[in-house]
Amino acid sequence: MDRTRRGMTAGVAVGALAAGAGAAWWRFSPAPMQSGAEAAFWASAFEGPSGEAVRLADWRGKPLLVNFWATWCPPCVHELPLLNAFHDAQSPKGWQLLGLAVDQPSAVRNFLQKLPLRFPVGMAGLAGTELSRSLGNATGGLPFTVVFDAGGRVIHRKIGQVSEADLAQWAQLA
Repeated sequence: MDRTRRGMTAGVAVGALAAGAGAAWWRFSPAPMQSGAEAAFWASAFEGPSGEAVRLADWRGKPLLVNFWATWCPPCVHELPLLNAFHDAQSPKGWQLLGLAVDQPSAVRNFLQKLPLRFPVGMAGLAGTELSRSLGNATGGLPFTVVFDAGGRVIHRKIGQVSEADLAQWAQLA
């Protein structure tokens, strides 16, 4: 009887572990991109923090890392210094980095006074959420990062906070 109980307990534990791993994989794996998502991305335009136009088509032709973030998102705020460092190290090598703030413009402007970013920011607001969903962020979770090659094609997507290892790997892609 005791062996049976231990076997059942082990079976339940293995099942719970598999279910948890599956749920985490589903939560952090980008969904398929919507048809025409890349074209819609390149056709989008937003306003920058100082009122300047941020036309995404202007970014085509070089590798581009796009990070969807918000001021109220702790993992987003935590990764911003890493993104500043990536920008500093990789922009001389032809990389571009663009932050798309899925937030209220006034909150972003106030935030940038406290933590200046050395890469451009577009005020994407709710349109940024829909744009990220079209690129495979089905849940609309933040942060969400998309890497485009020089030809404007998506070559990597990540839901969740980026790491130094992610950035080092992506720097080798394009």
